[in-house]
Amino acid sequence: MIIRASKSGIALCLVLTSTGFFTSAEAQTPERAQQGDPDWRPPRTEWGHPDLQGTWNNTTLTSFERGPGLGPVYTEAEAIEREQRSRSSFQGDQDPSDPDREPPARSEQWASRSSNLIYYNADQKRVARVNGEPRTSLITFPPDGRIPELTPEGQKRKQKYHDFRSQFGPYDHPELLPMATRCIAFYGSSYNSTMGPPMTPSSGYNNNIQIVQNADHVLIFTEMVHDARIVKLGKPDPLPKHVRPWFGDSWGHWEGNTLVIETTNIHLDMGYKEQRDKIPNSEDLQVIERLTRVADDSILYEFEIRDPRTYTEVWGGQIPWVKFDQQIYEYACHEGNYALANILSGARYEEEGMEAREPR
Repeated sequence: MIIRASKSGIALCLVLTSTGFFTSAEAQTPERAQQGDPDWRPPRTEWGHPDLQGTWNNTTLTSFERGPGLGPVYTEAEAIEREQRSRSSFQGDQDPSDPDREPPARSEQWASRSSNLIYYNADQKRVARVNGEPRTSLITFPPDGRIPELTPEGQKRKQKYHDFRSQFGPYDHPELLPMATRCIAFYGSSYNSTMGPPMTPSSGYNNNIQIVQNADHVLIFTEMVHDARIVKLGKPDPLPKHVRPWFGDSWGHWEGNTLVIETTNIHLDMGYKEQRDKIPNSEDLQVIERLTRVADDSILYEFEIRDPRTYTEVWGGQIPWVKFDQQIYEYACHEGNYALANILSGARYEEEGMEAREPR
């Protein structure tokens, strides 16, 4: 293990057909020799670069951060039991509802809504395996598998953000709504957007990624919510510090068979963790990503977060991607265009009802 370095809408019937799900080997770089088949070599594009093109999936049962009391890997028995429990739960959720059941009490409706949420391809989730190890977290360093402590500046910045947000309800203003609701970017695993950087799996579904290359660019496209990032190859010509695209300014180069992407100028609203526990980044955040095709059906994705003004140490991890040999259908996110007025007016209506019920 390295310590340092959907099917949307109509596509509900799609099924993963790749075998060898999540059986990546270590990345082949000058510092890390590839393990597995020593004779395997990645295919090449017509201009000689390793070919990463195609559609990939990073669905996993493995948590982003490691849970308390866990080591870095599960035993094989623990991993299999976890996968079987997930599949059994999914199958149970597919049972027909009793048409004669009583409706839930009003007080139970909101509490049950998220806990009973069913994702249509949840039965395809597996524990992330890298080098044959069933991982307990996608973060591999620091050694505890968790986001490190914040610096005093980082703590102050986070407190300031949450103090400001606490003045408002979640639906008091359009710009207070989550970015996914506004169809700007989708947050996955409660940590960062599926496009990133870093690119983390969605907690639910549509974890599909398409890569297209030419001689001097790599395009990365994610199904959620049809986000795209263009990585320019060659010597970086960075944007001015005040110019901050949502997914930053990404430049790539090849180190052996590994595509190394360095991203700066990430939009300050993209911080880590979901809105209720958001960690705002500093202007100095730099994300290093490494993509290595380690088998015909596998890419090893690695990431490293460098923000010394926010975190007490560098942190990062690994996420295996598996080949997905089917088409990505359009994720036609529309809430930001059509539903926002209804969301805000519904919240005002609910507030009026609450005020009417309050004792005078």
